[in-house]
Amino acid sequence: MRHKILIIVLLLLSGIPTYAVQLLIPMDETQKDHLKSYGIAYWVLEQGIEVKWLLNYRGGSFLMQDSPEIEDECIIRGVSFQAIADGQASAILNEIARPEVNQDAVSMHKAPKIAVYSPPNKQPWDDAVTLVLTYAEIKYDIVYDEEVLNGKLADYDWLHLHHEDFTGQFGKFWRMYQHMPWYREEVKINNEMAKSLGFMKVWEMKQEVAKRIRQYVVNGGFLFAMCAATDTYDIALAAYGVDICQPMFDGDPADPEMDEKLNFDQTMAFRNFKLVKNPYEYEFSNIDNTNRRKVKRESDFFTLFDFSAKWDAIPTMLCQNHTNVIKGFMGQTTAFNEDLIKPGVLIMGENRAANEARYIHGEKGKGFWTFYGGHDPEDYRHLVGDPPTDLNLHPNSPGYRLILNNILFPAAKKKKRKT
Repeated sequence: MRHKILIIVLLLLSGIPTYAVQLLIPMDETQKDHLKSYGIAYWVLEQGIEVKWLLNYRGGSFLMQDSPEIEDECIIRGVSFQAIADGQASAILNEIARPEVNQDAVSMHKAPKIAVYSPPNKQPWDDAVTLVLTYAEIKYDIVYDEEVLNGKLADYDWLHLHHEDFTGQFGKFWRMYQHMPWYREEVKINNEMAKSLGFMKVWEMKQEVAKRIRQYVVNGGFLFAMCAATDTYDIALAAYGVDICQPMFDGDPADPEMDEKLNFDQTMAFRNFKLVKNPYEYEFSNIDNTNRRKVKRESDFFTLFDFSAKWDAIPTMLCQNHTNVIKGFMGQTTAFNEDLIKPGVLIMGENRAANEARYIHGEKGKGFWTFYGGHDPEDYRHLVGDPPTDLNLHPNSPGYRLILNNILFPAAKKKKRKT
């Protein structure tokens, strides 16, 4: 009798593993740490395991083959997950595949190689992207002008630019910070680097770097820029070969006809903009709405657009979130004047009442770019010298999720928007 009972127990136990198990990382309000969830997806891709990104399903959830190692990693990082049977996973995928359902499943197979464009001297304020990459435990390399000009970008799938000034005006910090040691060090390093790389002026070097980054995108790279790197990058492309720097920045007068010489055919996102020529004004052009916007902090929000997951997979990926209303945040470049955005550029997030776009995207050649206005999604007005944001206090930040969507995007199958 005991022998029969033992056989029955063994049969029951042996039957448990016969149901293959999938692991679902939900990205809706049930997720304890949205930001570290992206790090789990990235880590799984590094192991050579496929991850399905379930667009518009529970906030853009992740589905993968389960294993004890993945579960342990989720537990260690504090990420919520659910083990589900293959049958349940198939039912979810079948539901997502229905034509009338605005959802889709996108396969990711390889972790993208990430580069962050950053100077060798650490800036005295933080960069939201490197903050969230570190918090999510996603690897990245630092590159700067020398690496760009030496062709190193070809080694990377994704490049980030943040508060870098590509106009050669050193962030237009001269009025407030010209006597600060960190400012003088930045000027010194950039001038020495320009000369070592064969340029007479910093602005000439930065314009050439901007041009090489543009070619990187044309060749199939992905560019993500925030804060002042957005408008100064396009200004550098439009002003290629034109001196737009006043004497305190490069030692000689700027070209008085600089506005007339701008070539908007070369830019990614903006056209018909006018440069701010006053060196004492903390602004580069009328692309940015920071000094003109009349939006109170308590009503400063922008809305993400709702795209078709099956027909507009790319913007759908980039907008995945557990809410479509994102609280606003300031930066040297806060928001983009919609009147100056090129036709064909996709606005993915905007404050329509203020006529400003906060989150825009486009294609260039074989590659893609995204510009995101503002400096730090969880620090409304981040000033020079302020302490870095502690993301342990913001594990579910929808504003930071937009950054991480862009980081995973190169791993997904790239489907052009259908028109």
